[in-house]
Amino acid sequence: MPEILDLQFQDNSDTIAVFLLKSSEGPVLIETGPHSTYEVLCRELHRFGYAPGDVRHVFLTHIHLDHAGAAWLFARHGANIYLHPQGRPHLEQPEKLLESARRIYKENMDPLWGTLQPVPAERLRATGHLEEVRIGDLVLRALHTPGHAVHHIAWQVGRSLFTGDAAGICIRGNSLVQPPCPPPDIDLAAWQHSIALMRQGGFERLYLTHFGEISAVDDHLDQLERRLLAWAHWIKPFYDRGEDAEVVVPQFQAYVKNELATAGISEADMVRYEYANPAWMSVAGLMRYWKKSSAGMG
Repeated sequence: MPEILDLQFQDNSDTIAVFLLKSSEGPVLIETGPHSTYEVLCRELHRFGYAPGDVRHVFLTHIHLDHAGAAWLFARHGANIYLHPQGRPHLEQPEKLLESARRIYKENMDPLWGTLQPVPAERLRATGHLEEVRIGDLVLRALHTPGHAVHHIAWQVGRSLFTGDAAGICIRGNSLVQPPCPPPDIDLAAWQHSIALMRQGGFERLYLTHFGEISAVDDHLDQLERRLLAWAHWIKPFYDRGEDAEVVVPQFQAYVKNELATAGISEADMVRYEYANPAWMSVAGLMRYWKKSSAGMG
């Protein structure tokens, strides 16, 4: 069983996780979280008797900053970073990724995410679909799972699957599953295919970066698919009418908040859902999806 390391993102528990696996060759991490929470991650590693330099292998589900933003620091200590081939260029030369993030987050960029520095090419290990990586007595198998991002991998360890964002968001202790739909890569058909792939795997547990362990795998994936389609089709009439995102966002925020309230989610956990999956980003992502679909690019 993995250790779930809570990064206390923006002083909220149960929002961003990193997973610690023990192998005969030392500690292995799945995800790093953002650069902004690196010190918290270091403290969490010390709880289990490790320093950052002890981590020689880091497995990323994708290169979004909340999942991979601290990978460069582990690479600086000598860790190998395993990731999707399409994610590799973004970590080797992160300038465009960083510039795009700064345009979006402006003065909030550093408090939320920190920074990103290049990872040397020799530290990056692009991993193919169904490729297995052996670290001592531990075997991790890569499942390419696009839909949320084209460069997404879910990592299989035995009967468990570490799903990044491919299996959505469900804050620990709750049952409501959300699909995180940020731009630029949302693809409904690809995501449904990835959900089918996860269903077919016969997994006993899912481990979500946002946040924690899921044992009711089929119910969770069914809810994810239903809400993914519901959100996309809720957004579509606004796209068809040519509405600006600024008009849509407050209405979608109210729609999502009502879903959470109806499911009995506490106010504190509503904040966690919003930090893990800002509603405005799903508006931007799904509007972009419908634009690409209408242009025959989806």
